Amino acid sequence: MTLPAMDVAARVERLRAGLAAARCDALLVTHLTNIRYLTGFTGSAAMLLVDFDDLTFVTDGRYEEQAAGQLDTAGIDADIVIGRTVALQREAVSGLTAGIARLGLEAEHVTWADQRRYASEWFPDAELVPSSGLVEALRVVKDGGEVARIEAACRIADAALAAVASQLEDGPTEAAFALELDTEMRRQGADDLSFETIVAAGPNGSRPHHSPSGRRIEPGDLVVIDFGALVDGYHSDMTRTIAVGGPEALDDTQRRMVEVVRASQAAGVAAVRAGATGRDVDAACREVIVEAGWGDAFVHGTGHGVGLDIHEEPRVSWAVDATLAAGHVVTVEPGVYLPGHGGVRIEDTVVVTESGCRPLTRAPKS
Repeated sequence: MTLPAMDVAARVERLRAGLAAARCDALLVTHLTNIRYLTGFTGSAAMLLVDFDDLTFVTDGRYEEQAAGQLDTAGIDADIVIGRTVALQREAVSGLTAGIARLGLEAEHVTWADQRRYASEWFPDAELVPSSGLVEALRVVKDGGEVARIEAACRIADAALAAVASQLEDGPTEAAFALELDTEMRRQGADDLSFETIVAAGPNGSRPHHSPSGRRIEPGDLVVIDFGALVDGYHSDMTRTIAVGGPEALDDTQRRMVEVVRASQAAGVAAVRAGATGRDVDAACREVIVEAGWGDAFVHGTGHGVGLDIHEEPRVSWAVDATLAAGHVVTVEPGVYLPGHGGVRIEDTVVVTESGCRPLTRAPKS
């Protein structure tokens, strides 16, 4: 598929603008997802040293050619240092940071052991600053290229479900149907899966994160299917609940569960817009379910951000006041889970606009 280019090179300049506010002379980026965001590099080992003037990329010999190619493609002007052992990488990075008084570390991604090693062996003359969310704050608003990649992943997931949904009527096991769906996403062009696919049929549906089992899917089951595709590093996330045998095969409680969750999810999507808070969207969903008498059966938040990580900021929950902005990509996924009856969850991934939102997942909800 043809995807629009992303202005990766501009991201480093935006990061530099935040260094002073964090009282850092430089930032050592070690979280691989953040390194990918800033450079386009997709390997499994790297560090990125960012100061106000220079950018240095450090990796090992496995990625010498890959790093040069990917950084060049992304338009990144960086010195690339190849340290074929950890000791050589330490020597190189320690030399590059000589004279830096305050070196920022990514607090959420550095272990206690790493911090102690950095303080005693790597950067003994620098003050180590526990920075928080400097790169993640840039990632939260998606540009057009990022939205296009998420939307492409959503289209793949839509097409895959359409291709295999009829197999539910044949009585496969949850695990067998999950495998068919996963395989179809790859056939449709996914680079990988966003996460382990959830297929929860009948009574298993009351467990929101049930792992597919050997239980056979039967007529009268509500089947919760939560899945996503990965395209060029960006995730999709969608849940649909399908009634095997049609609505007439369900009991009265199950039919009402479907109706209530569908109304709740529609209310939540309608509440998404720039300027709304995650709490506002959660309340719109939760109000419908509470009025139905099932408030205690909606046991999780309403949604989360989606991008290079399957769960990222902003959160859509009663517990946060983060304000949505145009370019945020979030999920809206209320659910009702009743032991003995199963569960219903409906989830869309949407991109926030000034006047509302645009759904990126389009599979039918009927």
